[in-house]
Amino acid sequence: MANQLKNSAKSRKYHTPSAQRKSARPRGERKVVIFNKPFDVLVQFTDENGRKTLKDFIPIRDIYAAGRLDRDSEGLLVLTNDGKLQAKLTQPGKKTGKIYYAQVEGIPSAVSLQQFSNGLELKDGKTLPAQVEIVEQPEWLWPRNPPIRERQTIPTTWLKITLFEGKNRQVRRMTAHIGYPTLRLIRFSMGNITLDNLLPGEWKEIDFV
Repeated sequence: MANQLKNSAKSRKYHTPSAQRKSARPRGERKVVIFNKPFDVLVQFTDENGRKTLKDFIPIRDIYAAGRLDRDSEGLLVLTNDGKLQAKLTQPGKKTGKIYYAQVEGIPSAVSLQQFSNGLELKDGKTLPAQVEIVEQPEWLWPRNPPIRERQTIPTTWLKITLFEGKNRQVRRMTAHIGYPTLRLIRFSMGNITLDNLLPGEWKEIDFV
């Protein structure tokens, strides 16, 4: 998995955390950036407590994250100065699918997973119908730092989950609701925007129509 990502990364010019160039594009031009957010990074550019933020990785100003991605989650973050694109990617009415890979504790039954399709009653309301299936560990997966804490006596399962909304910590709350806590969560895509072989901490500007 790691070799596959590294080999792919060699063929592209990515921006790593050490890259400190400023955007050459004029102020006001549409910008769309994709970023593979590492674990333990806040989705904001400043933090009074000295925690890692987007500023530690991305030197471009005046762009904002489209949707949430929690500090303890990883994967695709889309940042832009285009309000229409933000709305397209995040508003439930736009019905833009977002794919997540979740490693959960235990082996969910088909009956348990069916609840995702029906919608789950959470404290802030019922979720929209979601798609879910049990999958193998993704081949492109990178090691998490630090690793998750696994219990030797309890197996884990990978789920591929597609949501069409973005409630706070939604995937984690949904898997906990059916009795299978999420140990690791990675967002892979938003609509037709994917991680595109970015390693954790890497970002790049893209042209998006």
